[in-house]
Amino acid sequence: MKSSVDDIRRRFDADVERFSNLDTGQSATVDAPLAMALVAQAAAVTTPHARHVLDVGCGAGNYTLKLLEQLPNLDVTLIDLSQPMLDRATERVGRATTGRVQALQGDIREVELPDQGFDIVLAAAVLHHLRTDAEWRDVFTAFHQTLRPGGSIWIFDLVESSIPAVQGLQWRRYGEYLTGLKDDAYRDHVFAYVEQEDTPRPLLFQLDLLRAVGFAQVDVLHKNVCFAAFGAVKG
Repeated sequence: MKSSVDDIRRRFDADVERFSNLDTGQSATVDAPLAMALVAQAAAVTTPHARHVLDVGCGAGNYTLKLLEQLPNLDVTLIDLSQPMLDRATERVGRATTGRVQALQGDIREVELPDQGFDIVLAAAVLHHLRTDAEWRDVFTAFHQTLRPGGSIWIFDLVESSIPAVQGLQWRRYGEYLTGLKDDAYRDHVFAYVEQEDTPRPLLFQLDLLRAVGFAQVDVLHKNVCFAAFGAVKG
């Protein structure tokens, strides 16, 4: 049995301090600082007149903070399962923008998003918690509907490989990365919670789904081992 929503929420409730560090908060994620910068820059250049950003699974607000360096003083809506994460994100983001900051505790599968309410959607290290293909389609459809014309979505996440042999190769390489970062025990710890919590989908599945729900332009910013940064622009 995979972790329940409450299980995942409790884990993140207890990990606010780590995820509040822009440099080390996602050290288990390959190329996290590079991906964060690329996502912020891509959002800024594709949606330069943005007024309102939605950060899904915002954690402590790191991705929005990076975006605000590129596009100052946006209105921000933050969504996360964890209230302690939301509290920290609201505090940090509130210091970085003169725009309105709204925080919503909830599961993106259940939150009702306004039609054409946002110019940018950010979704970093969150979508791998979706389970069924139907959930993936529903969430991607909601993202498309909640963006204004010309708006963009940018995702950074754990992804699978479409070819099983390549998935095995990438997973071994990720294990080597984790061991080099700390040790074998840390690798085993990360592998255990990924196995318990996560159900990632291949990058190609997600790119195809973005097109299928109506996004006009889709592109990949970066991929290394089993992590990818990518996005799309609404026509």
